[in-house]
Amino acid sequence: MRAKPAAERALPDLPEAAEIEEGKRLIRVSGDRGLSLTDRIAHSFYRLTWRTPLHAVRLKGKFPLKLLAVPDDSIPGDVRAGQALRAGYFLFRGLKQPIDTIDFAALDLPPAFQDYIHSFRWLRDLSTVTTREQGAPIAEAILRRWLEAHAEKPSEPAWRADNAAWRLLFWTSQAPLILSSSDLVYRSLVLNCIARTARHLDQGAEKAPVGLHRLVAWGGVVAASMLLPGGGPRKLFGEAGLRRAIDTAFYPDGGTISRSPLAQLDGVMLLAMVRAVYDVRREEMPRFMTEGLNRAVPALLGITHGDGGLGSWQGSGATDQAQVVAVVAATGVRTRPLRQARDWGYQRLVAGNTVLLVDAAPPPISRLADAGCASTGAIELSDGPHRLIVNCGGAALNGAAITDDLAQGLRTTAAHSTLVLADSNSTAILADGTLGKGVTEVELNRQELEAGSRLELSHDGYVRRIGYVHRRLLMLSADGREIRGEDMLLPAERRRKPVATPFVLRFHLAPGVEPTVTVDAQGALLRIDLGALWQFRTGSGTLSVEDSLWIDGDGRPHACQQLVVTGEAQPGGTSTGWLLKRVG
Repeated sequence: MRAKPAAERALPDLPEAAEIEEGKRLIRVSGDRGLSLTDRIAHSFYRLTWRTPLHAVRLKGKFPLKLLAVPDDSIPGDVRAGQALRAGYFLFRGLKQPIDTIDFAALDLPPAFQDYIHSFRWLRDLSTVTTREQGAPIAEAILRRWLEAHAEKPSEPAWRADNAAWRLLFWTSQAPLILSSSDLVYRSLVLNCIARTARHLDQGAEKAPVGLHRLVAWGGVVAASMLLPGGGPRKLFGEAGLRRAIDTAFYPDGGTISRSPLAQLDGVMLLAMVRAVYDVRREEMPRFMTEGLNRAVPALLGITHGDGGLGSWQGSGATDQAQVVAVVAATGVRTRPLRQARDWGYQRLVAGNTVLLVDAAPPPISRLADAGCASTGAIELSDGPHRLIVNCGGAALNGAAITDDLAQGLRTTAAHSTLVLADSNSTAILADGTLGKGVTEVELNRQELEAGSRLELSHDGYVRRIGYVHRRLLMLSADGREIRGEDMLLPAERRRKPVATPFVLRFHLAPGVEPTVTVDAQGALLRIDLGALWQFRTGSGTLSVEDSLWIDGDGRPHACQQLVVTGEAQPGGTSTGWLLKRVG
């Protein structure tokens, strides 16, 4: 039996919920170009109605004299962002915006920065570094200006369903920062805007894009139903909507349909914050929420490394352990990481101190992901708290250091630890940012043997254009000290035979890993700073070391290196074997 990390040994063995059937195929709709024209027209028409007297009437009603309760927010915020607020400016992914000069009616900032401000997620950051007495004047001054610009005039992105719902959740959970004023007119304005936001979500939650946006929107409706007076009918309506949203936002195995670790973390956090509302009202959480969390949390943990942080997949950066631990703790769920995901698409192989993560599914369809990556077949590897093999990551973390052009580069196959054929992506990344033709089917086989774990996957991303199937075989020894790999390029069954085509195998190394290539250019020693010594060997091709880039969870790039094995695929098929072995 394979050894398990301490964190997994501490919990009882549970039935594996996601055994992989032999020959399991995962399918992606090819060439998906995002929302249909009909969907875009319908959404534009709905936004236009916000300016009409009809929508104004919908938002009218009694405003509450107080909140019925203040839910606990046990998840800490970003200390640096909180300190920046105390110093008089917003800080987001390295970008600074002075508060005094900001125009809340027309924010000239990147979209993600605008969402950070409109969602009021920054309240959590402020509360992390201040007392109520210190933070309330800062929060109140910002909120007064935001209300002046947006309270009476719904518009995007300020009143987009997900931003409105996050705002409602943070306004209520951080109420001591925004409702401590003795100014009764201001307090009434805040409470009235909370009520108007709830009515806005009543109308728009189901119209939000499927996935995280709709999940957050319905979470806001449910929270409002229990924190504002007279919420009985809204609660029934909201819980029914939240149940539908959970079913469409997550796969049956608990992974988010966008396949983004950041979206998974936010989805779990949303459910944890709604759970806190049930707790503060001393009401039992619905069974569907319990079941949703019991699926989503293992899926989230399934893409963590030995250091407890998230892997760099589908545009996400390496979110650190503290944030993951805090979000999971807020859910109240204790469970082991999901190892074999049918639909979520990430495989987790664990032995000894070694964690091997594999992207074993097609990319998400375009309308479900803003920064989908051509990463099918890519791997990440960690040895205890030390990461060894990584992906560049960070395509969704645009900010001071991640420009739009760099973000596009981080989505490519070459930015991931896998095989690249003919210097092209396994799934096309189009000029408008959507994902084009490429991987439509992944065939997957996994076996757990006494000698270790064996995983074999193949994808058709290069079949139409170049004529080859990429098959990757991975074997992790029972003690975790050895990973054997084999990358095969096999001629596909088609009329026109493939021709000789160059390929490269890329293994991006984590920062702090120092490679030394052997004299025969067939191997390298990998020294982990303050960690173990690993050896890499390749059975064919030529090995070299090139510069690379790794993006952390805050969107900051770090210089690192990568192992590159070059070779040429032959029309009859080509196989390149390689070995990673812990030698010290």
